Amino acid sequence: MNETFEIPLWAGLLAVGVGAMQGAMFASQFRDRRLDLLGVAIIGISTGFGGGIVRDVVLSEVPAVLTTNWYLIVATGAALFGMLLERLISRLGPVITVLDALTIGLFGAIGTTKALSLGLPEVPAIFVGVISAVGGSILRDMLLSLPISLMHVGSLYAVAATAGATSLVIMRVFDVPVFLAASICVGLTVGVRVLAVLFNWTLPEQRTISGMPKFRRR
Repeated sequence: MNETFEIPLWAGLLAVGVGAMQGAMFASQFRDRRLDLLGVAIIGISTGFGGGIVRDVVLSEVPAVLTTNWYLIVATGAALFGMLLERLISRLGPVITVLDALTIGLFGAIGTTKALSLGLPEVPAIFVGVISAVGGSILRDMLLSLPISLMHVGSLYAVAATAGATSLVIMRVFDVPVFLAASICVGLTVGVRVLAVLFNWTLPEQRTISGMPKFRRR
């Protein structure tokens, strides 16, 4: 199961490009923040790089985005593309949702597969895949001074990423080819995330338990 697997350059570039474009489109919606073009581009690039950098730092490796010129070039171009088309694409709300879900799926699949190839056990590999999937969105929200969407009702980012990463690990246990397992992982992640938005699926909200005393600060 833990065969050596080299992540294809095109797969990494696709994940970074989609993440950067989605991040820039998301940032462009906040007119009240008065972000200039450089600010939007930085948020887009950070969104594209965030998941991969978190993944490689956890795995004690040099971040893949720093190993070739192409990652920064693609991320910058994708962020600019997202800015330019934001007014057009923002009218198509589902497009942003699908791009967001695709970003989560791609980074989740790459992170989980890379962790397995380095010999990590199954559960830690799922953990690496999930934090790789959500790392870009967390960094995006922090840069925009927004509540981290991952931690609030209705996002299901981590749930979708966990479902995809878990399916990939199970398939690799049964020696399903890496590319097929990763493709199914991406599809499952996108499916869970999109369905959660369409049908308003949420996890139970934290509430104060009735009858329990409230603690006050002294």
